[in-house]
Amino acid sequence: MASTAEHDAMTRALSLAMASGPTTHPNPRVGAVILSSAGSVVGSGAHLGPGHPHAEVVALSQAGLQARGGTAVVTLEPCHHTGRTGPCSAALVSAGVVRVIYAQADPNPVAAGGGEALRAEGVDVESGVLAEEARAANPIWSFAMEHRRPLVTWKVASTIDGRVAAADGSSRWVSGPASRAEVHRLRRDVHAVIAGTGTVLSDDPWLTAREESGDLFARQPLRVVMGVRDIPLASRVLDSAAETLVLKTNDVMDALQTLFTRDVHHVLLEGGPTLAAAFVRAGAADRAIGYVGPQMLGDGPSMMGSLGLRTMEEAQLLTFDEVEFVGDDICWTGRLSPEAPPLTRKDL
Repeated sequence: MASTAEHDAMTRALSLAMASGPTTHPNPRVGAVILSSAGSVVGSGAHLGPGHPHAEVVALSQAGLQARGGTAVVTLEPCHHTGRTGPCSAALVSAGVVRVIYAQADPNPVAAGGGEALRAEGVDVESGVLAEEARAANPIWSFAMEHRRPLVTWKVASTIDGRVAAADGSSRWVSGPASRAEVHRLRRDVHAVIAGTGTVLSDDPWLTAREESGDLFARQPLRVVMGVRDIPLASRVLDSAAETLVLKTNDVMDALQTLFTRDVHHVLLEGGPTLAAAFVRAGAADRAIGYVGPQMLGDGPSMMGSLGLRTMEEAQLLTFDEVEFVGDDICWTGRLSPEAPPLTRKDL
């Protein structure tokens, strides 16, 4: 059972992981602390992203020979595979560490197995110390690794009577400027934005992430167009402002698997009612954010296409996380999947 000093070391490792920021994608945020045989901190570190040493290696480098006979405290199970760097399980054994404590078991089958490998080498291993806190440090990465597909956040803007466009098809500025600014920040932070060919043909969206000044953010998501219809080469989504991937499929899971192989862990679904319904029917709309403007139209397309449901007992339920005003709009966030991490406006 972990001692007080080891618990404190895990808390410190979690702080190091969180301080590394979101730049570690597609890798998780990880922190590590090395305790000497006497129980004092002799090394610490965090992973800073692809190509950088893993947190354990950084901490071992600081500790040097003081790691021998000591304890490694890590927020994620040490990896047991060779990628851009070697396996951390082997590095810990080579350093002479006799005890390893980790919080979250690695949900990535490619890298998992470090705990068992260390035990096979005679290292005392304890897992699950502050595991929930560790998982909370990487909620999107954890979801994607566990489900082997990206987390999908559906974004919709509607009138107060649930319309996303007028009867004549016009849909510009259903939501207000404050809401639109939030959506652009959300686009900036996700890995891909997806829309259907129908939306591209009718609205010609740009699908970029822009500052309130109109300038592009330095970081842009992958723009994804999904559907079997061709789109004009002059479509704005095909310009050079950001990378675009056209997926010639109507199969939601096929599209998500393709994106997962490209290290896309978080998708913002911005298609129209037809695509939204396809994702819900496939069980792949995990959480949602909606902006409700003060307008009423009475006619026009609704925010969700047909789900094939006929009774209230069959209704798809959403668990609300937050409901707040954003300018003149109401913003609601919630989860369609109980396993999805919550979404609140402080995340934007």
